[in-house]
Amino acid sequence: MHKISTKLAAYFIVAFLVLETILMVYLHQNIIHARVDEEYSRLLASGSNHRNVLEDHYSKETITHIVLMEAGKGREVIITGLNNEIIRSSDEDVEIYSSYLSLIRSSDIQNDQIIIPEWKDSPYIVSAHPYEVEGGPSGYVVMFQSSQPIERLVSKLNQHFGLAGGASIIILFIIYTILSKFLTRPLIRMKEATEKLSEGNFNVSLPAMGNDELGELSIAIMKLATDLDRIKKERNEFLASISHELGTPLTYLIGYLKVAMRDELTEQERNHYLQIIAEESNRMKDLVKNLMDLAKMDEMTFTVTKIDFSAKQFIEDIRQLVYPSYKLKKIGLELICKEDFNIHADPLRLEQIVLNLLDNALKYSDELTKVTLEVRKDKQYTVVSVTDEGIGIPLNEIDLVFEKLYRIEKSRSRTFGGSGLGLAIVKELVEAHDGTIDVKSMVGEGSTFTIKT
Repeated sequence: MHKISTKLAAYFIVAFLVLETILMVYLHQNIIHARVDEEYSRLLASGSNHRNVLEDHYSKETITHIVLMEAGKGREVIITGLNNEIIRSSDEDVEIYSSYLSLIRSSDIQNDQIIIPEWKDSPYIVSAHPYEVEGGPSGYVVMFQSSQPIERLVSKLNQHFGLAGGASIIILFIIYTILSKFLTRPLIRMKEATEKLSEGNFNVSLPAMGNDELGELSIAIMKLATDLDRIKKERNEFLASISHELGTPLTYLIGYLKVAMRDELTEQERNHYLQIIAEESNRMKDLVKNLMDLAKMDEMTFTVTKIDFSAKQFIEDIRQLVYPSYKLKKIGLELICKEDFNIHADPLRLEQIVLNLLDNALKYSDELTKVTLEVRKDKQYTVVSVTDEGIGIPLNEIDLVFEKLYRIEKSRSRTFGGSGLGLAIVKELVEAHDGTIDVKSMVGEGSTFTIKT
């Protein structure tokens, strides 16, 4: 019993049968008791009427009349005298009633009474009705009612209840079939779809299933398939890009290394090639470091610990770190922090954000241009902006610059040397601070990255 449809049917059938059995037993017993009580009441009423008539008009004619009245009604009547002798009986074979008459003789019966209350224990239900004639005889009017009509009623009830139970089971199986079709089959389709997903086949489709929970689950599975397919494509593109990014400097390293090993090179030429090798090695080191940062962010293994620290001290520390690089490339660096205030952030992560933005501005700016770093307070937020006068970003590509390994130059030329990971890291770190990053740019005029956290 592994299928949910089988389990559901089993639970439903068992619960329904238990409830139905309880109800049927209750109804069955109540109907029988009501019928038996009705027979007892009728028997007592008939005996009571005969007793009243006998007391009012005691005579042989009255006794004969009483006996004739009960003839052919499925009942028998016996009238006894003072000494319990049988005066008249509607059945000639009185021996079969002797045990009941003995029971009456041994009992002191003062009122109308059922002698045999349990119809199952006797072929008759018996009632005794004492009578007394003023100045005359006294005795009992004894009524005998066959229990066969009650037994036939019980038999019919058993038959009808059995048919009802059988019909209920048939209806249950019909309900099971409907449930299997409209409930479990969609679940089976979803199971098959998830098995395809686990095998790497993301081309799955599920039919519309309404606005209930099954429909929501179907939509969720379809969305998962779409997301997994997108992630797979992004992963393949990412790996291809990484292979390219790592392969290019490795090719240069190997090539220039072989050239640098030639004996006929002058010392100046050898140093030139070694310098190129060092630059490519640093480029590979930065690329691997950025990849490690992104991997940590994807796995949520890095932490952001916010503290309060001075804005002016922070911007001064940044200036000391980047000023030599900017001076070497002859690019101006302007730092703006009009007032000192406390920044509530992770200083190491915020420093990483700003350094990536300044490094990005440095790579895409020409000599004798200027890069501006501004830190200011805007209500409860800290705003950090980096503005350059570099090559700019086309309007249709602004939303793509934060994607991993995306670079503006499609040919991946080595003019600027970017890896396409810096801005992706910036975006991840800003979002980890619950902040936002905005870009404004014009081709040929420069770009402004604004962070609000």
